[in-house]
Amino acid sequence: MKITELFKQGEFVVSAEVGPPKGINVDHLVEEAKTYLSGITAVNVTDNQSSVMRLGSLATCKVLKDAGLTPIYQLTCRDRNRIALQSDLLSAAMLGIENVLCLTGDHTKMGDHPQAKPVFDLDSVSLLHTIKLLEEGVDLGGNKLVGEPPKFAKGAVVSPCSDSVDAQLAKMERKVAAGAEYFQTQAVYEPEKFIQFMEKAKQFGVPVQLGIVIPKSAGMAKFMNDNVAGIHVPDEMLAELRADKEKTKAGITGIEIAARIIKECKPYCQGVHIMALGWESKVPALLELAGL
Repeated sequence: MKITELFKQGEFVVSAEVGPPKGINVDHLVEEAKTYLSGITAVNVTDNQSSVMRLGSLATCKVLKDAGLTPIYQLTCRDRNRIALQSDLLSAAMLGIENVLCLTGDHTKMGDHPQAKPVFDLDSVSLLHTIKLLEEGVDLGGNKLVGEPPKFAKGAVVSPCSDSVDAQLAKMERKVAAGAEYFQTQAVYEPEKFIQFMEKAKQFGVPVQLGIVIPKSAGMAKFMNDNVAGIHVPDEMLAELRADKEKTKAGITGIEIAARIIKECKPYCQGVHIMALGWESKVPALLELAGL
């Protein structure tokens, strides 16, 4: 099922993210996904997130699909050249995986193999363009594909709360021109900035899912402020997370904050994307409190 079809039908699309394990046993991941994420539309599978080597996104997508879930295949340009990227896309289509999220990817210096050579033969914009060519039956070298070409719902990312809004809008415009059909955003903690961004971004006519990360602690929030571009957790939220440590540790405060953000931003977007970061068990409570 392509999530773009649901957007066209006017559905408010809810997705969540899972990270493959650093190993080959996926039983726990599949069980958690079936238990806590079966009520949502689709499940993103990260691709060696933060440049940390893990089980492959494509294999994990196939396992989740076989378990009855709808996967979104995250594909980064960091580790593969254009030959491997196109080959993996054809493999995904052959396995019945229809949703793709295109990312440039974090540099290898950030991860657990800092000595690894990054590739970056393509970036997220040229990867979107490549997928569009494959859908037309031609590869990036101008060679015709054999048989029926693949068809994907093509997604991209944007950071609406970045300090440089104009730069993000320009990137978004380039991605739409290259073939992006939907967007998932970086985590949002400043609804007013998100709403202002969406007022400008609606000119592109492409559905946008609000990105949500449940804040686990004030320390986590401060780390994101210091290290993650495009994210700023306001002081009043930091104070809220510090006010009752037991409530915060149980996840209640973080869920309350995330639910408020969703409620405030929902009229301005076409869906929500939840990056649970190991708190998949909190997703049902968040959706209930947010009224989804």
